[in-house]
Amino acid sequence: MQNIRKLSDDLYYVGCSDRRLALFESAYPVPDGMSYNSYLLNDEKTVLFDTVDKACALQFFENVDAALDGRNLDYLVVHHMEPDHAALISELVKKYPNVKIVCTAKAKDMIKQFFDFDADNFVQVVKEGDTLNTGKHELAFISAPMVHWPEVMVSYDKTDKTLYSADAFGSFGAINGNLYDDEVDFNDGYLSEARRYYTNIVGKYGTQVQMLLKKVSQFDVKVIYPLHGLIIRKNISEFIEKYNRWSLYMPEENGVLIAYSSVYGGTENVINILASKLADKGIKNIKVFDVSYSNHSDVLAQAFRYSHIVLATTTYNMGIFESMHSFLTSLVSHNLQNRKYVLVENGSWAPACGGQMKIEIEKLKGSEFLTDTLCIKSALKSDQLSDLENMADMIVNSIKGGN
Repeated sequence: MQNIRKLSDDLYYVGCSDRRLALFESAYPVPDGMSYNSYLLNDEKTVLFDTVDKACALQFFENVDAALDGRNLDYLVVHHMEPDHAALISELVKKYPNVKIVCTAKAKDMIKQFFDFDADNFVQVVKEGDTLNTGKHELAFISAPMVHWPEVMVSYDKTDKTLYSADAFGSFGAINGNLYDDEVDFNDGYLSEARRYYTNIVGKYGTQVQMLLKKVSQFDVKVIYPLHGLIIRKNISEFIEKYNRWSLYMPEENGVLIAYSSVYGGTENVINILASKLADKGIKNIKVFDVSYSNHSDVLAQAFRYSHIVLATTTYNMGIFESMHSFLTSLVSHNLQNRKYVLVENGSWAPACGGQMKIEIEKLKGSEFLTDTLCIKSALKSDQLSDLENMADMIVNSIKGGN
């Protein structure tokens, strides 16, 4: 049975949600599921904006048929070729053999890679600044390469002043009835998953996001239609401000992320004492994660959020303990910049991981080390408590603007 939602006089939501999905892209936990958004414009010409993941194929085609209400499909606009949005293109072409596929030249190449039908007979290539008149509506196409694939574009509807934003401004999580950001608790109930989505999916490409934000700023945007998550109509300026900070790699707020791994509890004891000292000195925003148990997507999201990062781990086979090494790889690969660091190393006979962690962090622009690495040999000793006190003071003074 179809489940379409009317968004305006001639625009329908025809997307769907998958609540059985455990890992998005086989990497990121999605305990609240995932939405795959698609929109259908019923103008003089009919326009479908993207397809969905193959997991929702049956629901999707029922929705499209219902929204068309017997009409033919004239255009499919492909903003992004990742299979969670483009998996059903081949089936759509079979069902609507007269459809024209509107996409970038790189997207056309990818269509040929993913599918076997004759793309040359269906694709209408567009580039930056091209427009498509559908009757009452005029769509302007804006190139958005590497947000977060090279073929990406977004579309601006000049009539309704709406932006079809591809993977930008999206979020993890299924649609739970409410479609719009002003129908939920945006800051407390939604923003955290939008942050986790951005940092893990798009976070590496800050420069490219900045380019897109500058292009979009030229338009009067009243509504944002992303390919994942809620439709944004109230919190547009707030969301853009978050994207600006994230893509400039500037922290959202002053606070401390403590990420650690501990084999027998010695390193864990150190960071628990440090967290307590920070709290006693008035620091309210403290997040502590054991990277051996916490999913790295959650830890990375908080790294983008906070200004200061403490990394503590043990030496393992003369290197960085495996779970911490994996998190550092994620941190570096997502290009986080402009953070202040404190390092703690442990080792029972040859502590060596501190210097190796520092080498990894130095790959990130704007990284600053507040103090020398604190070296623990098996367990914290009473004569090292002053070192830990000084470390806490350094963090506090840095947060409060001291030296």
